[in-house]
Amino acid sequence: VQLVESGGGSVQAGGSLRLSCTASGYTYDRRYAIGWFLHAPGQCREGVAIISSDGRTSYAASVMGRFTISQDNDKRTLYLEMNSLKPDDSAMYYCAADSGQTGIFVLHPWAFAYWGQGTQVTVSS
Repeated sequence: VQLVESGGGSVQAGGSLRLSCTASGYTYDRRYAIGWFLHAPGQCREGVAIISSDGRTSYAASVMGRFTISQDNDKRTLYLEMNSLKPDDSAMYYCAADSGQTGIFVLHPWAFAYWGQGTQVTVSS
C-alpha cells in the first residue's frame, strides 16, 4: 500500500488549503477507514479527520466546522478541505489507512496501519 499526500503549503491565517492523498495497492471493496493526522514539532501525532467506507466521519474538536474530509473512491483519492486556517494548524499532515481487518473506527494513530510521507502545512499570523 502506498499513500502519497499533496497540497500542503504556506498560507496566512484565515486562508484555505486542500490536501489530497492518492492510494495505490489499497483494497476499497471492503469495510475500511482512512483519514488525516497531524504531527507538530514537540507533540504527539494526533487525529484530524477520518472517513469510513460507508461515509461516516469523525473530526477532532479543534477542526470541526473548518475542515471537511471527503473521498473519491473511483480515483482512489482522499481529500481534506481546510478553511479558516490558524497558526496552530501548522504541522506535517499525514494520510493514513487502516488494515481493513479490525472494523475499528477511531480517530487515533494506533488504529491505522499504512501511512504516507506527509505534507507540510504552515500558517502564518
